[in-house]
Amino acid sequence: MSRLWIKNGLVWTGGNQARVFSGGVLMNGSLIEAVGTDSELEKAAEDAQVIDAAGRLVTPGFINAHMHLYSTFARGLAYSGKPPENFIEILERLWWRLDRILTLEDLGPSAEVVLLDALRAGVTSVIDHHASNNAIDGSLDVLAQASKKIGLRLAGCYEVSDRDGQETMQAGLAENLRFAKAVKDDPMLAGMFGLHASFTLSDDTLETCAAAGKEADLAFHVHVAEAAPDAEDARHRGYRGPLARLHARGVITPGSLAIHCVHTNREEWEILKQARAFAVHNPQSNMNNAVGSAPIQDMCAAGVKVGIGTDGMEADVREEIRAAFLLGHHTSNDPRTMWPETASLLSTNCEIASGLFDLPLGELTKNAAADVVVYSYYPPTAFDPDNFTGHLLFGFYRTPANTVVIDGKVRLKNGQPVDIDPAEVAARARMQAHRLWSRF
Repeated sequence: MSRLWIKNGLVWTGGNQARVFSGGVLMNGSLIEAVGTDSELEKAAEDAQVIDAAGRLVTPGFINAHMHLYSTFARGLAYSGKPPENFIEILERLWWRLDRILTLEDLGPSAEVVLLDALRAGVTSVIDHHASNNAIDGSLDVLAQASKKIGLRLAGCYEVSDRDGQETMQAGLAENLRFAKAVKDDPMLAGMFGLHASFTLSDDTLETCAAAGKEADLAFHVHVAEAAPDAEDARHRGYRGPLARLHARGVITPGSLAIHCVHTNREEWEILKQARAFAVHNPQSNMNNAVGSAPIQDMCAAGVKVGIGTDGMEADVREEIRAAFLLGHHTSNDPRTMWPETASLLSTNCEIASGLFDLPLGELTKNAAADVVVYSYYPPTAFDPDNFTGHLLFGFYRTPANTVVIDGKVRLKNGQPVDIDPAEVAARARMQAHRLWSRF
């Protein structure tokens, strides 16, 4: 196994007992062998390849707990006809329309662009939720291939829905099961069971998916109460809300992800807590779609574990964390809020990803994943475990990564992807996007 030593850095270890010190990280293959000062590691690292961090900040890789890689080709795409006035019209006129015209040929180029963006931001693990309703079979393999090329960890699933009929629903179900089985022994890939949302899923479909997911031992990944119509639909069916309905139908299980949770209530939060499932906050997407703001401060206070994702808005989850912090101040009218919740978002993302990949992620500790980022950030003030959040929110939330190591392999060096030409990736994506736009 190859050994790698990042030395001469300012290390923030993350984890439940985070430390800050001058030193580095010693990796042996895919795992961290040791962390410590340079003098502590020097003898053990005699035969290791050395990367000099030159005083830069060294952290674990960040994790994006909800992404739509396929959304890349919507950048700059103009609506035809009247602009949408509400969330349902956004789905019908943009996203569901885009889903139906995607081909397998579109998926690789669109994914590579945002995965490169993630890499350069120090995001090393992505949990994706995919839909391409006329190109389902093998779609998750294409995304996995793109992730392998760029070098990130990817947990994938296909979005099952009834909106395009029974045949499409069954194909989505089968893609979830096929992919999860195929990647079961791959340390860089993981499978979940994707569902769209309560309001696009019948009782029969939910129960079919629940049974299939249980047999395959898969957690679910589903949009929940992103906008008011989803909550209204569940109440019309006789439930307290979408979470209550999904739980009653068997798809809120341990490790499952309930995405958004904007229009949820305290009784539903108790369901998440008791089920040992997670909520995932996506503040910029919620603001962009004008659907409201998830009450994550109240959810956290109620004992719900809340992570954070970008929902396709961007690849850099650090900016999403900052948006969550500022939005919390704005909605509460209280500048004292959101400090503990911001730290909790990061911690929950690590717990989610560690469960999916069966490996400690998001921390620099012995036997954790060798996913390490060196940021070109030199703290201008004191830096310690208690003020990491302040440095993240007001210092390095946009600072590019200088070096990124994933699974013990250098994927970004001196700010540039290893063995990948970003200009070539973008050019290929532009050509494919032009073809897709012509069909939109």
